[in-house]
Amino acid sequence: MEGTAGRGEDRPTGGRLGAPRPGSEGSAAQRRSLERARHWRYEELPGVDLLRARYVSKTFVRHTHEHFVIAAIADGVEVFHHGGSDVSVGAGALALVNPDTPHTGRAGVPEGWRYGALYPSPEVVSAIAAETSTLRGSPGFVSPVLDDPYTVRLVHQVLRAADEGNALAADTLLRVAVTRLLRLNGGPLPQRRTQSAGARIAARARAVLEERMAEPPTLEQLAADFGTSPFALLRAFRDAYGMPPHTWLTDARVRRARLLLDAGTVPAEAAVAVGFTDQPHLNRHFARIVGVPPGAYQRERKNVQDPR
Repeated sequence: MEGTAGRGEDRPTGGRLGAPRPGSEGSAAQRRSLERARHWRYEELPGVDLLRARYVSKTFVRHTHEHFVIAAIADGVEVFHHGGSDVSVGAGALALVNPDTPHTGRAGVPEGWRYGALYPSPEVVSAIAAETSTLRGSPGFVSPVLDDPYTVRLVHQVLRAADEGNALAADTLLRVAVTRLLRLNGGPLPQRRTQSAGARIAARARAVLEERMAEPPTLEQLAADFGTSPFALLRAFRDAYGMPPHTWLTDARVRRARLLLDAGTVPAEAAVAVGFTDQPHLNRHFARIVGVPPGAYQRERKNVQDPR
């Protein structure tokens, strides 16, 4: 559902928000009508995306983010696949995902989940880590789930401050939250291992898909170009990037579409430019990865890009 979460809804309450009781969830349409989300930027927090959402029947397909994910659960339970298994995160805890890490997302209880999320860039997190921690290398999160109601409140306070235009509070609270998370759950991101022959082929295949995003070759054509078999390439790509080439390509198309939307390209033109059939095709995949339709996404970003 395309919509905007109202101000003041980011406060953790532990309540059910009038959600259907287990066993009386209603139709799929009724469940979707309870969903709302807002994905935006606040110009005084450069390098940080913001999200406030409530989802009931929403399912996020396997995807990645260029930024960190710091998702603070206010109500309900989210389940997401991460590192080879499903993990659950409930009210008072945080879902933490490092950049370029494949993961999914869905409701863990019939009433869904409500949360607020910060998406700071690697540069933002590295700058905070350099000033406030002793971590060496590129900093990241060790565990995908952290039970810490205090930081959950900090995340929602950042969102509230951004909503209210309180730049000093938003910037301060963001830094306090990231510093605390790195202290409680921080560590250096794993260094890339020496590339095997399979990993090198996967990287070359990825480069071809990036270059030919709008008209990609088939798996068989890709494999033939690199002198390997389709299944060998499929295994190598999965090992290197955590998903098969066609799933990675959809994720990459949505990423590029976001850049085009940020630059002012209308959704219909962005869809065709990145290789989707039409705008409804983009809408479907965009909402399953970003959490909001491209039109709603662009309207919120436009509020930051354009002078008021």
